[in-house]
Amino acid sequence: MPVGRDRITIVGASLAGYWAAETLRRDGFEGPISLIGDEGHEPYDRPPLSKKYLAGEVGRDRVDLSNAEKLAALDLDLRLGRRATGLDVAARTLEVEGVSEPFDGLVIATGARCRTLPGTDGVAGVHTLRTIDDADAVRAAMDVGAERMVVVGAGFIGAEVASTAVGRGLAVTMVEALEAPFGRVLGMEMGAVLADVHRGHGVDLRAGVGVDEVLTEPDGGTEAGLRVVGIRLVDGSEVACDLLVAGIGVIPNVDWLEGSGLEVADGVVCDETCLAAPDVVAAGDVARWTNARYGESMRVEHWDNAVQQGVHAARRLLQSDEEAEPFTPVPWFWSDQYDRKVQLAGRTHPDAEVRVVAGSVAEHRFVAYYGLGGRLLGVLGVNRPRQVMQSKGLLEQDAPWDEALAFAADWD
Repeated sequence: MPVGRDRITIVGASLAGYWAAETLRRDGFEGPISLIGDEGHEPYDRPPLSKKYLAGEVGRDRVDLSNAEKLAALDLDLRLGRRATGLDVAARTLEVEGVSEPFDGLVIATGARCRTLPGTDGVAGVHTLRTIDDADAVRAAMDVGAERMVVVGAGFIGAEVASTAVGRGLAVTMVEALEAPFGRVLGMEMGAVLADVHRGHGVDLRAGVGVDEVLTEPDGGTEAGLRVVGIRLVDGSEVACDLLVAGIGVIPNVDWLEGSGLEVADGVVCDETCLAAPDVVAAGDVARWTNARYGESMRVEHWDNAVQQGVHAARRLLQSDEEAEPFTPVPWFWSDQYDRKVQLAGRTHPDAEVRVVAGSVAEHRFVAYYGLGGRLLGVLGVNRPRQVMQSKGLLEQDAPWDEALAFAADWD
């Protein structure tokens, strides 16, 4: 253990922060660990929030990352409902709600927050979905009789919310500025396939059009004195709704790091080992690091990355510079929409060749490979989880395109 590493502070008590704390204990760190989170809840898992939790199929106990017994065993200085408000790397001090305290090692895992539609702050019926409080608010709106939902943004959170709302019996319109949902992530060809999935479940999908205005009516019992009644799109059409959920991306929580001495650029900038400065690492949605596997700087907003990077960042604090290893994951994520499990391993690219190597696109059960420069670049699977995970191994080996195609040749 490096000299002087007696106490470690973790800012951010969600997935990456929790796994950092657990890893420190599992790897033998016996000093004090402070885990500071701005939410008042004990660490919980976010993926169920837009799916089974939102649907009311599982309760709070099914989304908690730990329990009282496990948290006690970690022996943490757990400070919930407390916000980090400043950092001075040179002085090795952290500011928590205006009060300065020293640190020996620091993990920054403050995640990200949702972008919001302009002019909708405090408007009743308008929501984002990032936290368990957000999910509770949307679920409560459905419970009291919301009938028509508009989802703005057909990324994976928006698509999952739409899927859940359809299951709850709401009429759903999903609006996406790109020509196909998930176009940035999957490409337009595969995005169009998932568009068919949603339309097949009754979603009114409006693609290639943006929102011009959120329509409201007076409501004196609400914070802004307004309630949503619909949206007007840039093509002039209007869609009525009594519930609107915006899934238009997130912003890394780095505002509190202004003047800290850290480099911040769409996240906390780290080296290939997740080190942002001496004795300071970052992990999860807030971390931008150089992934040597791809030779580029990236910030990844996926569950699997938060877990892996939380583990890696914690270990980096326990290592010397000579011992440290680069963090080189193959990105992987999943999304449950209706009865379809969508998984993507690796990367995509606008110039990649897309080839279906197994299953049927028409039946929405298939595996597609993305190839570029003679190498396998990414793997998309819909209801083919085993083949996706097998192909992930090829990505980790940087398999040639022809070799990958041969590997998948016997799949039905």
